[in-house]
Amino acid sequence: MSQFERRAEARMRRAIEVARTTPTADIPVGAVIYGPDGSEIAIGTNRRETDQDPAGHAEVVATRNAARALGTWRLDGCELVVTLEPCTMCAGIILGSRMKSVVFGAYEPKTGAVGSLIDVLRDPSHLHTVEVRGGVLEGETAQLMTGFFERLR
Repeated sequence: MSQFERRAEARMRRAIEVARTTPTADIPVGAVIYGPDGSEIAIGTNRRETDQDPAGHAEVVATRNAARALGTWRLDGCELVVTLEPCTMCAGIILGSRMKSVVFGAYEPKTGAVGSLIDVLRDPSHLHTVEVRGGVLEGETAQLMTGFFERLR
């Protein structure tokens, strides 16, 4: 296993920890943003149901927290690690904030905008493209979703 793969897995384990703190009404998704120096800058969980906020996805919450922590909307050099493939809205905020890279866990075939349904982040027509790695600890991150939906049935 390469150093990059070990780092991606360690960071995904942290995102899984964050996902487990998601309010019970929301789908458990955890996001962590790391700075260019590797330090953890911000976290976020899904809060759409809890806050009645249509933009309350983990990636949006984490990005807003990171921007506040850094005092700028430009997250140049930052990496987002998230347990579920980002949707179109979240891919847009990743592009808009100029993040360097995204690592995600489970693929989302119904709404995934980073390869499953469409690939917003690697579209060459954008002014900014983002490095992407998907499927990191896919089984563990997918289980977060499976467990949540099993409890609803």
